[in-house]
Amino acid sequence: MEPAASPTRAARPLAVKHKGRFPGSRPFPSRDTNTYTSTSSAEITSYPAWPPRRSVVGIRGCTGLVQSAAPKSKSPPPLWRSSSTATLVQSVLILVGGIATAFAEGTGILDVTLDAEEQDVQLQEGPDAYIGEPTKLDQVGRAPQHSGTWILGLGIYIPLGLFLLLFLFALTYSFKRRSRIPRSKATGSSRFIQSAIAMFSFTLLLWITGFCLRAASGDYDHSAVSRTSWQPNQTVAPAPVFTIPASATLGRNVLPNIIDPEAVDPQTVCPGYKASNIDETEGGFTAELDLAGPACNVYGNDIEHLSLSVDFQADDRVHVDIRPRFISPENESWFLLPEVLVPRPPRGARYQQSDSALIVSWSNDPTFSFSVKRRETNDTLFSTEGKVLVYEDQFVEFASALPERYNLYGLGEVIHGFRLGDNLTRTLFAADVGDTIDANLYGSHPIYLDTRYFVADDSGELTYVQNTTDKANKYVSYTHGVFLRNAHAQEILLRPSSVTWRTLGGSIDLYFYSGPKAQDVIRAYQQTAVGLPAMQQYWSLGFHQCRWGYKSWAEVEDVVDNFARFEIPLETIWTDIDYMKQYRDFENDPVRFGYTEGSKFLAKLHANHQHYVPIIDSAIYAPNPENPDDAYPPYDRGVEAKAFMLNPDGSIYYGAVWPGYTVFPDWVGAVLDGGGAIDWWIDEILRYSKKVAFDGIWIDMSEVSSFCVGSCGTGNLTLNPAHPPFELPGEPGNLVLQYPEGFNSTNSSEAMSASSASRQQEAATATTQAPTSTSYYRTTPTSGARNVNWPPYVINNSNGELAGHAVSPNATHHGGYLEYDVHNLFGHMILNATYQALLKVHEGKRPFIIGRSTFAGSGKWAGHWGGDNAALWAYMYFSIPQALSFSIFGIPMFGVDTCGFAGNTDYELCSRWMQLSAFFPFYRNHNILGAISQEPYVWSSVAEATKTAMRIRYSLLPYMYTLMARASLEGSTVMRALAWEFPAEPWLADADRQFMLGSALMVTPCLEQGASTVGVVFPGVGDGTVWYDWYTLAAVKGVEPGQNVTIDAPLGHIPLYLRGGNVVPTQEPGMTTTESRRNPWGLIVALDRDGSAEGELYLDDGESLEPDAVTWVHFSATNNSVAARPEGNYVDTNRLANVTVLGLPEAPSMVWLNGNLLATSRWSYSADSAVLSVQGLHDLSPEGAWAAAWELTWE
Repeated sequence: MEPAASPTRAARPLAVKHKGRFPGSRPFPSRDTNTYTSTSSAEITSYPAWPPRRSVVGIRGCTGLVQSAAPKSKSPPPLWRSSSTATLVQSVLILVGGIATAFAEGTGILDVTLDAEEQDVQLQEGPDAYIGEPTKLDQVGRAPQHSGTWILGLGIYIPLGLFLLLFLFALTYSFKRRSRIPRSKATGSSRFIQSAIAMFSFTLLLWITGFCLRAASGDYDHSAVSRTSWQPNQTVAPAPVFTIPASATLGRNVLPNIIDPEAVDPQTVCPGYKASNIDETEGGFTAELDLAGPACNVYGNDIEHLSLSVDFQADDRVHVDIRPRFISPENESWFLLPEVLVPRPPRGARYQQSDSALIVSWSNDPTFSFSVKRRETNDTLFSTEGKVLVYEDQFVEFASALPERYNLYGLGEVIHGFRLGDNLTRTLFAADVGDTIDANLYGSHPIYLDTRYFVADDSGELTYVQNTTDKANKYVSYTHGVFLRNAHAQEILLRPSSVTWRTLGGSIDLYFYSGPKAQDVIRAYQQTAVGLPAMQQYWSLGFHQCRWGYKSWAEVEDVVDNFARFEIPLETIWTDIDYMKQYRDFENDPVRFGYTEGSKFLAKLHANHQHYVPIIDSAIYAPNPENPDDAYPPYDRGVEAKAFMLNPDGSIYYGAVWPGYTVFPDWVGAVLDGGGAIDWWIDEILRYSKKVAFDGIWIDMSEVSSFCVGSCGTGNLTLNPAHPPFELPGEPGNLVLQYPEGFNSTNSSEAMSASSASRQQEAATATTQAPTSTSYYRTTPTSGARNVNWPPYVINNSNGELAGHAVSPNATHHGGYLEYDVHNLFGHMILNATYQALLKVHEGKRPFIIGRSTFAGSGKWAGHWGGDNAALWAYMYFSIPQALSFSIFGIPMFGVDTCGFAGNTDYELCSRWMQLSAFFPFYRNHNILGAISQEPYVWSSVAEATKTAMRIRYSLLPYMYTLMARASLEGSTVMRALAWEFPAEPWLADADRQFMLGSALMVTPCLEQGASTVGVVFPGVGDGTVWYDWYTLAAVKGVEPGQNVTIDAPLGHIPLYLRGGNVVPTQEPGMTTTESRRNPWGLIVALDRDGSAEGELYLDDGESLEPDAVTWVHFSATNNSVAARPEGNYVDTNRLANVTVLGLPEAPSMVWLNGNLLATSRWSYSADSAVLSVQGLHDLSPEGAWAAAWELTWE
């Protein structure tokens, strides 16, 4: 979670019994509802009636109101004949009407906001309540009450001030022209009152008429959702007495080296090295490297003597290691990354260079360089020839030439297209920052994949080609990987014909993987370098709901109830920092999130097979030593355990995060020097688990983040608790007023209001700018010492200096390590500690953890979400390349804040995004404090789109779970780039608007606002690949290789295709994963052009860390048979319901199951779609679909 512009998020829990199985395509719940239909494009949602109201089923339902609201004739009714009694009655009625109108206006009871261009309906029902598209926020982050009224019969919105002026004008005009008012014996005063009544009645008539017309067309309805869950979040901080000054966040004014005109290029001044004493070894060779000239000391102190080691560790992997030849215990941390923190790939059996797919050579001309080639193609993969090696105590640089228009992928974490391009700089330094495009984000993953395409002639000779769209040639591709095992801050400069690596310390610890396919590299990288991904519990693949802003258990329960009411599956509810007592870890707010109420709620939740995940931040509150009521036992126990980072003088380092001044657990000291952080953390989580029955943990702020520069809390703890040095979202000056691209087209009035409010906020919060200065803080190397706070080389860090929004680089770990050397590991190691804790909380079960900051290898403990993205169409697109990148990094359990975190979403964006994320492994909706609610039931279109996508996802859970099992066992991928599955098509090199889910499914989302079609490429068709439409089951025909085909994609539909040659197991979807796991099985058999298909299914109990029983089911199919062959001891008693065979060219005459002829009532054939459907098989598999092998045949 991050401050200011985009702080963190929230979550919630709940349990309500769901009725029946997953709902089909039908309207919302019908009980106690009036259902409206319309032939217009307007979205109609049917909600249970709340509160009790008059009928609005049509004009007939309003007839009585219309008749009573206006005179039936020109003569006033008897009540209004001029008499003193009548005049008194008139006056009282006018007074009551005015008070009622004012009350309605002030509370929003009658505040209807309808936009003619909006397809979903929004109704303000009571204070702060809304449904449908958002309104702009007022000064406390709530949906504001409109200062005006709708004359709906005319389709005109009248601001309150203008309405009053018009009313008074009409009133005055009527009084002056009282001859136009029917005369009576009334006095002038009564005539005035009659004029007022006439005008009031006329206005009321117009209002009611418009209301009824809207009701008749079906555009208006009441919400089934209770008020609590619809109230926008009012930002309420825990009443601190002190706000940390904004100046505490300011560091030195530094200028990144890559844009500094005064920066020195090391290649022009440094001498490089010369190799000597080459020694052949069993698995490679070693050498000594010595400076080839006077030291340059450009960004640090040159290391004069280095050692080189080249080790062929496997037939597809070679290790190149360059480090200082002499390292003392005092400076070991400067250069060496301890294996206990980040293990090195195991050596295993020794290989000679002749056995390797790679060749390594070296040269001293003119200075030392080395090259890595692919033996098969003689293609140079990496070569430092022509560049000098620079190795200093605070700066290391090496570079390699690359072919033009190269295809590099990885080097995260970053928001960028999947293919990195050749004119950018990747900074790897974990940062607490919103998802800024091209900036360094939360994690550090120093690995890239390089894919190269070749044309082969008749003799087999390969010729390198740049990315091409020429379909006439036949292509072959090779992919290799390069991994730098280094945790220091670093930059990778990608330029048109080269890649340059720069680090602020550490060693050159390089691993080259030969591939030759991308998935070969990824698999080997996980198996040898970073570890295999953690196997997730089955329930984690269900849908998760969260937000920053759920204010109580009651509101969380409302949310869960609403999912059940609208029949949208909900697996897990999350809570953000709102649940905490003044934002402190391990303590609930006693009033809003009390333990007793929480226990009851969570018991109900778990009884319904749903789950709960709370957030835990990485910083620990330091209590006010002068306030006995501010006691915080977790801090006291941590101090006693020596669990926290220190200042250089040995005192505790105090930064600042959400609760005020905080401390930071010292994971490095716990591992290297016996500090108590890990044991203390495990103990705190165990203690908390006894008060709150959570099912997983969400780790946030783990870069690690601090809202001030340096140990700003030292000497200031008596000011705790403290407000952060910026406004929280929704607080005055930081209202959430952003809307998606295109919102001004679909919601013009709301967009105009938001834009106006945004300009007013900017004007109100504008500060006088200090005179601009071109002076930047620069440092130069100091002999024998490092400047860790302000290194001479300035990386392009998104937060400025290294201490910006982070713990200071000179913060000290127990044992002497500095944060400078291990900053990128904090998020990695807190995941390890949390994993160990959950092993004890839920003994024997797989821990479920989602973390923000990650490093190479974090996937073996946790999944990751994409951080603080924005409710913008661009970020929905970026979620795909981000997910594909994390497939490379070995973290397949990945998802993003669906519908967007920062800003307000809208129904169109949320509809598209809910459907897209349904095909990500981690599927969660989450947004920011102060923004509108965006649960999928808020809009009818989103609800229906969500249910459509969830029906598909939940039916595919067995397939997705099998993919996760393969990833965990072998290091394979779940979400895949098209280029990985179809490596012979260079035009797919930068394809990242479609993706594969496993090898069988291709997802083609609509990513553009206002679009109703999407361009789709069908890979492999030139080689005979067959694609089937998921919805029609028919084969796609008439498509050329590389052709971009326009496909209909109306709102609520996401194109999805099955790849021929695959057998996909399915299960009838339920409202929870537990319910789904109890439902009958099905098979979808998509035959390839040769009439064959294969597939597999993995079965276990869905939760055990080491299952006692597992079963693999292997499927095979031909043009006349489908066979299932189970192997294992896990017993699943769910029966087989159906088998659907796609691409069968001719209708069978008979169908058998295990040799038994099936009645024709059990199967059918569609000649139009070439589909054989075999159904009603439940009674033929009484012991379960996979209890024994079976075969379905036909002729």
